[in-house]
Amino acid sequence: MKRFWSVFLLAVFGLASVHVSATTDEISLLLSRSTHTLYVKKGTFILKSYKVALGSGGRYGKLREGDGRTPMGKYKIMQVRDSDRFHLFMQLNYPSTQDAKRALIEKEITLSEYRSVLDAHIFGRQPPQNLPLGGAIGIHGIGLENQEKLKIHQNIDWTEGCIALRNAEVEELSQYVSVGTEIHIVD
Repeated sequence: MKRFWSVFLLAVFGLASVHVSATTDEISLLLSRSTHTLYVKKGTFILKSYKVALGSGGRYGKLREGDGRTPMGKYKIMQVRDSDRFHLFMQLNYPSTQDAKRALIEKEITLSEYRSVLDAHIFGRQPPQNLPLGGAIGIHGIGLENQEKLKIHQNIDWTEGCIALRNAEVEELSQYVSVGTEIHIVD
């Protein structure tokens, strides 16, 4: 019905700036890397925020396997599963088509590898995880919580490129999200 009214207003009044979307009430995530804050949003409203630890590789976005950096861009949650190492793991569809395009231009991946990433995104599958771009990027807990791990988690970026929360927080987050939930990772 919302779509009908937006099309109607466009047709009758020529209001090109009117945009009504059926997705305005969907849950999405926004990660501000500079503030180490993960926001849970419903439309434009912030429902919850979490302080997070990021990749130990520094400020810039992920470029390749082993750089320890957290990627930047738009991704989706592809899988939510229990993890012996991290308590709970929400895998993202990294690398994105933009990540793959950059890598192709810089000759880090082949045209065939680039196409495999595109195909995965077109057909809603997990992109290849064994490319020079790296893989297994997600949102997860810290595993067994002890004083040493909690101190590290609160004070430094310690992951290999993922987004880490405390176990109780990642459990809570899992109640808001599902497969397909979008996350926008910005500086």
